Amino acid sequence: MDFAKRLYDIRTEKKFTREKLGKDIGTSGAIIGMYERSERTPSVEVARKIANTLNVSLDFLVGNTDLRLDTDVLNKIQEIQQLPKEDKFHLFYLVDNILQNVKAKQAFAK
Repeated sequence: MDFAKRLYDIRTEKKFTREKLGKDIGTSGAIIGMYERSERTPSVEVARKIANTLNVSLDFLVGNTDLRLDTDVLNKIQEIQQLPKEDKFHLFYLVDNILQNVKAKQAFAK
């Protein structure tokens, strides 16, 4: 999926008008419409502002990944990345146990 389609889909899903998104990032609704119709391509800086305003990663917005992480998840990942090695080990151990528990519940529910 290309940038224009993703921009349109995310914007409408989040109930932003073109005008509101344009105002929030410092441009106009008409420019947002041009981006959505692939008539113009935003600069990296503008695309980053759009991604931040819509609470998605820039990689997702531009189509580098199909994994849709909102900025809250990305911020947590960045915080985890900064933890000391031992703390990360304990955190991953806990997460692995939770994931294993969820998978077991899903398997038994079938």
